[in-house]
Amino acid sequence: MAKRTKKVGITGKYGTRYGASLRKTVKKMEITQHSKYTCTFCGKDAVKRTAVGIWKCKGCKKTMAGGAYTVS
Repeated sequence: MAKRTKKVGITGKYGTRYGASLRKTVKKMEITQHSKYTCTFCGKDAVKRTAVGIWKCKGCKKTMAGGAYTVS
């Protein structure tokens, strides 16, 4: 079993570097960036980010433009 993080979550990869407050803001940003969103075309919870500003639905295969970190 791999060692898990208790508080830091996705920013555990940075270790003790960069300071706590910077890692906290990056954590919020990276969670929104990697989460799945609801598709406006098919209604499925399947929209993922492929690149900066490019979002693709796995359900209906539609590609849409959006924000850098969220679909909106």
